[in-house]
Amino acid sequence: MFDFSAFFDHFDEILQGFWATIRLAAASAVLSLIIGTLLASFRVSPVPVLRSFGTGYVNIVRNTPLTLVLLLCAQGLNDTLHLTFSSNSSTTYYWWAVLGLSGYTGAFVCETLRSGINTVPLGQAEAARSIGLTFTQSLRMIILPQAFRSVIAPMGSILIAMIKNTTVAAAASYAEVALVSKTLLDAPTFTGGAIPLFIGVAVGFMILILPTGFFFGWLAKRMAVAR
Repeated sequence: MFDFSAFFDHFDEILQGFWATIRLAAASAVLSLIIGTLLASFRVSPVPVLRSFGTGYVNIVRNTPLTLVLLLCAQGLNDTLHLTFSSNSSTTYYWWAVLGLSGYTGAFVCETLRSGINTVPLGQAEAARSIGLTFTQSLRMIILPQAFRSVIAPMGSILIAMIKNTTVAAAASYAEVALVSKTLLDAPTFTGGAIPLFIGVAVGFMILILPTGFFFGWLAKRMAVAR
């Protein structure tokens, strides 16, 4: 049988790693939703420049590995160009990890939300224009509220994928639970095996992800749009 004693001996460190993961996921979820909504608005905009920008951003970012995006933020923008958020390096790397993860996830949020916009009947947009609403007003008051309600379940799947993607944040030098686990394994004082540590971390992610999936499943049924 596996010996979990070493895991519990370092439980406080692992818990701090999970807290760092939660902080990263929460901030990235909010920012990626904002970025994705703006990009989706650009992609359906009547302005050609905005449509081109939205399309180009989504196509480039969705086809770029997340690790490369995070390396660009941490080593390119931070280490090479010396763009920092604070004199505290840990704070700076945290925000670069947030921006990298949000910018990447925002591209997927954009496409999911755009599919929701396509489910809104065209007649509603035409009716909005007929009563004098601008494109921005009709998008904000009529189209987006319905689009969000129709893509709640896919948005939940994106959030779950983003929580799991936080394990790549080590590329941005941010110490979330995956990097904490690797540091423990590399430490000569850690006498436990790798498998008990991996099992413990996997259970921690299940505690984060399963309730999230159940909540979005319930919310999707609760907010379903009648067609």
